[in-house]
Amino acid sequence: MRSLTIRRSVAVLLGASLAAGFAGAVRAQQPDNWLTRLFQPPPLSSVPASSDAAQWSGQSGASGSPLMTADAIRSAAAEFGSCLEGLWPEAERRGISRANFERFTAGLTPDLSIMDKLDAQPEFTKAPWDYLDLLVSDDRIGRGRELLAQYAPTFAAVERAYSVDRYILAAIWGVESDYGTQGGDRPVIRSTATLACVGRRRDFFRGEFLATLEILQRGDVPPDRLVGSWAGAFGPTQFMPTTFKRYAVDFDGDGHRDVVDSVPDVIASTANNLKLDGWVSGETWGYEVALPRDFNYLFADSSRQMMVRQWQSLGVRRADGRAFPRPEDRAFLLLPAGARGPAFLMLKNFSVIMKYNPAEAYALAIGHLADRMRGGAPFVQGWPRDERVLTLDERYQMQELLARRGFAIGEPDGLIGPRSRLAIRDFQASIGQIPDGFASSDVLDRLRQP
Repeated sequence: MRSLTIRRSVAVLLGASLAAGFAGAVRAQQPDNWLTRLFQPPPLSSVPASSDAAQWSGQSGASGSPLMTADAIRSAAAEFGSCLEGLWPEAERRGISRANFERFTAGLTPDLSIMDKLDAQPEFTKAPWDYLDLLVSDDRIGRGRELLAQYAPTFAAVERAYSVDRYILAAIWGVESDYGTQGGDRPVIRSTATLACVGRRRDFFRGEFLATLEILQRGDVPPDRLVGSWAGAFGPTQFMPTTFKRYAVDFDGDGHRDVVDSVPDVIASTANNLKLDGWVSGETWGYEVALPRDFNYLFADSSRQMMVRQWQSLGVRRADGRAFPRPEDRAFLLLPAGARGPAFLMLKNFSVIMKYNPAEAYALAIGHLADRMRGGAPFVQGWPRDERVLTLDERYQMQELLARRGFAIGEPDGLIGPRSRLAIRDFQASIGQIPDGFASSDVLDRLRQP
């Protein structure tokens, strides 16, 4: 799923003259309705208005947020119509006509099944090795290579316009929607309206709902094609509505920024997103590395950026034995599975990928899939597959116990990100464990002790 963080307000249409001259050739190589055949959702009129509500488990969310209790969800759902009407003044300020507001919201009911998904995103809840097994499969590698060949002129034109690696773009296409086959079939207007009025992310999703209205009014994507994930991300590379507004481009020159059915617009818009987020041309995303036996794991900190040659002076080497091609690049050390798993030096472009989706496992999958499609080998070092993966409740409890001991983790949410990892690392150091920052069952057991 695409990032649920608020992105900066930038929208620049690069390569417009190139796109206009290239449009005819692009259309000639693109089969009519190719993505429509791959990803055929039901029209809005065929989507049940209220049956999804019965599919909600009726259980409170796992995050512990007071807005995610079962009673709070039911109460918010009962006020859904009033909530939507309360958003009309802001929609009017954005230029939405009253007729369109009523047309696009007519008959909307909350999709409460979304509440069961809001606290369970797989990039935050699966073990990194399980996540990579799922997304960097032989099938995805092979299909990605096929599409890179099929749309080679498009990828080449986009690379010239935006200087973003085509393999990374293909990897995002593959990870986000399995190349357009798993983009979701929920009406984006209903999903964003639900989340704007129900659940713990209402402030954020009000902006997404209003942006959806703007997309529909402008006509870039027809209403029956504006379908996607439960969170409102749509198209093969899963744009959130506000992200679409900032980064989508009309690369095929047909007058619409169509990131659903136009392959050129999909690829170019994704590239524009990465470019404006700071993509460094000619630089990779990171390297798998081997650490010396006496390595100081306190260096594994995303805020500790050093030049690659400085990491080399600490005994860090590439895991495959090859030389680092750019020793002056700056990188941080990431241990996604602790000291028992692979280690990685992550460069600027890894952080750029994380702006697309703020999960380390996601960015790692994108980088690795891209490398595999270009002919790279699997990771050299093994994963600790015998390690029991903590449940969401256990991770939430771990954060609470760390906070009680005075470690800074922010608001407990059950998602182990950089801040929680640093707190775990500091706790491990305080009890004489290897401070690798890994949220293991052993760390939780030690935290539970008086």
